[in-house]
Order: sequence, then structure tokens, then C-alpha cells
Amino acid sequence: MIGIIDYGMGNLYSVSKALERLDYDYVLTDNIEKLKEAKGLILPGVGSFRDAMSILRETKLAQYIEAEVESGKPLLGICLGMQLLFEESEENGVTEGLSFLKGRAVRFAGVTDEGKRYKVPHMGWNKLEFHHENHPLLDDVAQDHVYFVHSYFIDQTNKDVVLASSTYDVDVPAVVGKGNVFGTQFHPEKSSEIGMSILKNFAAIVEGEKS
Repeated sequence: MIGIIDYGMGNLYSVSKALERLDYDYVLTDNIEKLKEAKGLILPGVGSFRDAMSILRETKLAQYIEAEVESGKPLLGICLGMQLLFEESEENGVTEGLSFLKGRAVRFAGVTDEGKRYKVPHMGWNKLEFHHENHPLLDDVAQDHVYFVHSYFIDQTNKDVVLASSTYDVDVPAVVGKGNVFGTQFHPEKSSEIGMSILKNFAAIVEGEKS
């Protein structure tokens, strides 16, 4: 069973429906005792980094997540949830994240080096470029287009944790992973067969079928 962490800022419906399509058991809750029963965790997220961290700290969910990761339980962050895995974000003032991975969320400049302006937030389908094709999270996953919606991206991160990236104006870490901590900047639950394959692989990691 996977526990989807409900802290009031997630794309909960689409994530839960994706797990249903995979016929995989899940619990959607903010109750720590119920989440403890899960073999793995998904941290979704839509909205402000600062607001998200404030809620996670106030509800003690941050401390719970930190303890579970330390114990070895697999964790997948999605969109804002992926950014929360890193050290900090500059959104609405610098805010400390969960700090499982090194790096910082920064805002898209909205203008290229050549002076051409582009829309922020970025919304659209962009192609993945794999850097660790033998990683279990990317097993049998096509190197194709996935769906992004975001105004911030992870910068200044250790390249070893970037499993896949996507380039539009800047090089954006799209899939990250280190140990039992994983993240996707895009929405796998909205990214057709590619996204479903990644969720299926995460479920297999949770079950100990992939490592």
C-alpha cells in the first residue's frame, strides 16, 4: 500500500485515480498513524513552497516524513512535492525544504539569454532526456514527452541525483532520485503511458520488486 500525503495542497484526485488504474492499494490521508501502515509514500504538491512547508511543519507531517525516509521507506515527490525534497526555495522569500537532496528552487527568468520573453508558469509537454537509463524508476519508460506545470525549477543540484532532465530555456531536472527518495517535476499521473510506467515502477520499488 502507498500512502498519499494529504496536506491540503496536492493534486490528490488525479494521483489517487492513477493508482486505481494500476490496481494498486493506497490510502489518502493526513493521519500519521494511517500513513505509517503504508510501505511507501507519495508527496504531491501544487502551489507555494513556503505555504506547503509551513503546513507540513505545523501538522508534524514534515517530521514524520523525515523519520520515515531515514528508516528507508520509499518517498516520491510530485511537482511542488519534488521541490520540497530539496534544501530551499526562493519563492516568496527563501524557505527551507526537507533537505533530502541538495539544490534550490528558483523562478524561471521569463526571458532567454537572447532577450526573447516566454510565459511563466511553464505549461506544456516536454521531452525527457535520460541520464541514468538503468535506474529502476525509469525501467521500460520511453524517453518521450511528459506534462509540466511550474514556475520554479531546481537549480544548483548534484547532477548525480538527476535521472532525467528536460530543456526549455534552461536545463530542468525532471526526474530525481537518491537512495529511497525520488521526485518528478512533471505530473506522471497526467503524462499518459510514460507517467503511468513511472508510477508502476515506484510501486514495484515500494514492494521490493525493483532496486
